[in-house]
Amino acid sequence: MPITANTADVIVSNCVLNLVPNKDAVIKDIYRVLKPGGHFSISDVVLVGALPEGLRKDAEMYAGCVSGAIQKEVYMELIHANGFEQVKIQKEKAIIIPDDILINYLTTDQIAAFKNGATGIFSVTVFAKKPMAEKCVPGGGCC
Repeated sequence: MPITANTADVIVSNCVLNLVPNKDAVIKDIYRVLKPGGHFSISDVVLVGALPEGLRKDAEMYAGCVSGAIQKEVYMELIHANGFEQVKIQKEKAIIIPDDILINYLTTDQIAAFKNGATGIFSVTVFAKKPMAEKCVPGGGCC
């Protein structure tokens, strides 16, 4: 971000990180820009389990914030690994893709397997706070 370090009190983002290939770099930059004690609130799409190939490789699913999403566990770990505290999911809601959309990407059998499988697509809102005392995080330039 073209913003000086330690200047923002709050950063808000809605369905952006899943569109960025290097999510770790974005989270590092959020940390850099926030003032000590500042926080972020990010709403995004995350996955549990693997998306079927037909959904994963489609441009419309990418633009719809689905195919660019990463595993929920990885998403949360990136936030923790970059030094944030008080990390919590404030809201979580399952995203259901209607059959009339799925049929454009998957066969009938693939739709059934997807709906009955362990894969889930979720909208989450995550809150996290930058510590008051600067911590050294890998790639942050202090260690």
